[in-house]
Amino acid sequence: MPSPAGVPPLPSPRTEAGRAGLAALVRAPGRALIALDYDGTLAPIVADPAAARAHGGAISALRRLAGRAGTLAVITGRPPGEAVALGGLDQVPGLIVLGHYGRERWQDGTLSSPPVPPGVAAARRELPRVLAAAGAPEGTWTEDKAGALAVHTRRTAEPAAALDRLRGPLADLAARTGLAVEPGRMVIELRPPGSDKGHALEDLAAERAVSALMYVGDDLGDVPAFEAVARLRREGIAGLAVCSGSAEVAELAARADLVVDGPDGVVALLGALAAAMAGPG
Repeated sequence: MPSPAGVPPLPSPRTEAGRAGLAALVRAPGRALIALDYDGTLAPIVADPAAARAHGGAISALRRLAGRAGTLAVITGRPPGEAVALGGLDQVPGLIVLGHYGRERWQDGTLSSPPVPPGVAAARRELPRVLAAAGAPEGTWTEDKAGALAVHTRRTAEPAAALDRLRGPLADLAARTGLAVEPGRMVIELRPPGSDKGHALEDLAAERAVSALMYVGDDLGDVPAFEAVARLRREGIAGLAVCSGSAEVAELAARADLVVDGPDGVVALLGALAAAMAGPG
């Protein structure tokens, strides 16, 4: 399919199922679901998550898609209001933001969320002692997401070694407080069980009665969403799993139908998809 001047052509997924998923998205955009992670996908990874602004071209690409795709969503481990504020996502008409792995929802300026489980408060009280006992190196810091806790090691002298040192103690803390452990890119998150991006994606696909979907992510927390794409395919919903590639998470790339070059590649893909959904001319 030819592309308008200045718009990159649609890439070709490496799997047959992925190629079928992409074709279905373009064929019936009104029944398509386009869902994306935020950090590492729409926004470059930075040392301070509070500074994770959306890629310079992300909002304009999302706005073009919003007028063509039936459903456009961001699914993130962040609180949804935080992702909206950081990314300027309120500029995208009709966008749904599912935060805390789907536990909270932002849509049309309205936020809905369930009560925070008591295990989060218990973990919050214990966490400083656990980190001290484990010998957490200088630069380790905790991000309090209200409904979850994330321990980051990216600012330490040896981030991967620090993450390995803390993995066991944090898993023990999660077990004592009834929380789930979510590993990520130089981060370990403790969050309420039963919520992940896969369940969030499947629930949204059912709610919107989609015929095809695309999910784009970059991290281990996106594995459940990739698995959901595979399950939905078996149920007759065409799907495409896209990895925003990096050297840090090779496992996700191995599971993807298509790998693009980080947020730059994601924005290019969204632009090409919006052009293809618009049809010739």
